[in-house]
Amino acid sequence: MKRTHQCPTGILGFPVAPLKENGELDLKGFEANVNFLLESGLQSVFVACGAGELHALTQEEYKTIVKTAVRLVNGRVPVYTGVGGNVKHALEQAEISAEVGADGYLILPPYLISPSEDGLYNYLKVIIESTELSAIVYQRDKCILTKEALLKLCELPQLVGFKDGVGNMEFNIEAIQLIGDRLEWINGMPLAEVTMAAYYNLGYRTYSSAISNYIPHISAKYFNALQRGDNQTVHELLNDIILPIHAIRKRKEGYAVSLIKAGMNIVGLPVGTTVRPPVAPVESTHYGELKEILGRALEKYPVSGITTEVEVT
Repeated sequence: MKRTHQCPTGILGFPVAPLKENGELDLKGFEANVNFLLESGLQSVFVACGAGELHALTQEEYKTIVKTAVRLVNGRVPVYTGVGGNVKHALEQAEISAEVGADGYLILPPYLISPSEDGLYNYLKVIIESTELSAIVYQRDKCILTKEALLKLCELPQLVGFKDGVGNMEFNIEAIQLIGDRLEWINGMPLAEVTMAAYYNLGYRTYSSAISNYIPHISAKYFNALQRGDNQTVHELLNDIILPIHAIRKRKEGYAVSLIKAGMNIVGLPVGTTVRPPVAPVESTHYGELKEILGRALEKYPVSGITTEVEVT
């Protein structure tokens, strides 16, 4: 069957991998996470990616998570997976994703090695071509593309998007001018709401939201205001919520994952706060600070009346 390759747009939801206190995968917690995102109106779900601790999952756990997500979503929104690291593992993950009915995958960086331009191109190409699923490349860490290499990858019909987690504005401007709307441009900077206003002016209309796991209505309110040109609301949300959370996140490596679980635990989602090494749990002082921020945020910006179904222009 021929697939139509199309990238998810708007606010992208990235569920975590909830763990029991003994470190085992908590599928009930995962189901609650995915259902919460769907009920909140998120327009896509990306499972077993960075927030989902792909680096720490066995291939069997990976398959279980992907199958569960596909079953829960049941075609309502696109389901993407994370693939990456060891190229053989990445290819196995791509095959699993295709086998269980995912719509596509986000390619995370290869492990440890700093590749040459042609080596990185070959790594991405072999993964993209391995299935007919839609693919998104993720620029970060050991995966730093030149605009020429990205343009060459655009010859592959499976490639639908480019996610930037580096923040090189010169590269972004040049790449968008060179490639245009051939790709969906996705802001994947740490706490993307912090930088989305700048990215929006470059032509980025899509971003991954860590805080959508626990305050999706804030993500929606922010993005709706950004699209309307409501600078006052953008400014207030940045100062009241987004920048304070970002300040906590920057205090310790690994908080990109564990702070999400802490936020979800604070708002009552049954995911716990357990993470797998080398990620460390949120320190009690930081947990308390996050709890205070969320308490003030939910008082000033109640959930009712806000949907994450934004109109991307």
